[in-house]
Amino acid sequence: MSESSLLIEIIGWTGSALCLAAYLLTSMGRLSGKSALYQAMNFLGGATLAINVIWHGAYPAALLEIGWALIGLVALIGIVRVRIAVPSR
Repeated sequence: MSESSLLIEIIGWTGSALCLAAYLLTSMGRLSGKSALYQAMNFLGGATLAINVIWHGAYPAALLEIGWALIGLVALIGIVRVRIAVPSR
């Protein structure tokens, strides 16, 4: 296995772990689905999985992962905008 292939596999496994951890923590009530951490985990997980599946030519899965990442990114931007507009005391 080449170094680039190994790196892509590590990126993919990291993405899988992030998405599963976000789902697990939310399902257990330890993380809110509206939290910045949850959305960041989904954005990064989806983005890194997209890299992996594109590398492998799995384009239907790539569409799913890109959509997953974009949903997380849009939600994360919304959370950050609210925090900027209403600073905590």
